[in-house]
Amino acid sequence: MRFQGSFSTPPVVQNIIILNVLFFMAEMILPARMGDWMFTNLGLYFWESGNFHLHQLVTHMFMHANLTHLFMNMFALWMFGRTLEYELGSKRFLIYYMVTGVGAALIQLGVTWLQVDSMSSAAFVDQAKLQSLIYAPMIGASGAVFGVLLAFGMMHPNAILMLLIPPIPIKAKYLVIGYGVLELFLGTTGLQSGVAHFAHLGGMLWGFFLLRYWKKRGDIYY
Repeated sequence: MRFQGSFSTPPVVQNIIILNVLFFMAEMILPARMGDWMFTNLGLYFWESGNFHLHQLVTHMFMHANLTHLFMNMFALWMFGRTLEYELGSKRFLIYYMVTGVGAALIQLGVTWLQVDSMSSAAFVDQAKLQSLIYAPMIGASGAVFGVLLAFGMMHPNAILMLLIPPIPIKAKYLVIGYGVLELFLGTTGLQSGVAHFAHLGGMLWGFFLLRYWKKRGDIYY
């Protein structure tokens, strides 16, 4: 595993974090109408909402709901993304991050379309849930961050990580598998509403196929 110092941060990870912080500061500092404009135009909306624009596939990755949301995503990116950027190179890491983020958004839109279609044809329609699916925006870098986590687990499967709760060591491959199973469970059961679980899975899925493609071509080794 290649590390360049305990706290060094390569340029792509550093600039992604800076951009996310700047976007969040704009959300907090700008007048309410401008903040609302940012969410309406930069968050990712379902295409039937009337608010969907293609650029939202990218811009939603830089919007966050609150400070905790921002911190958790950026901390995970900093923890795992630094090693990956040093190993993949800055250009390839940026491509990976953007592909998994956009791919996560596409997966979530596809799942939303299936859910809306299923609910619309049902005998009884939960209008509140249907309206939420259509008009609630998806924001956050979580899809790309889950892609980063997947890449770390694939490239360093036996690296020992220390969980916070509970404080026990675990191999990276088991952490990734555990997160994948948990996200699939929460996404299919709906026990944790308001979270784009299938976007998280989508980021991991796109990351898996992209890494396998690069490995098959001989561009990367792990």
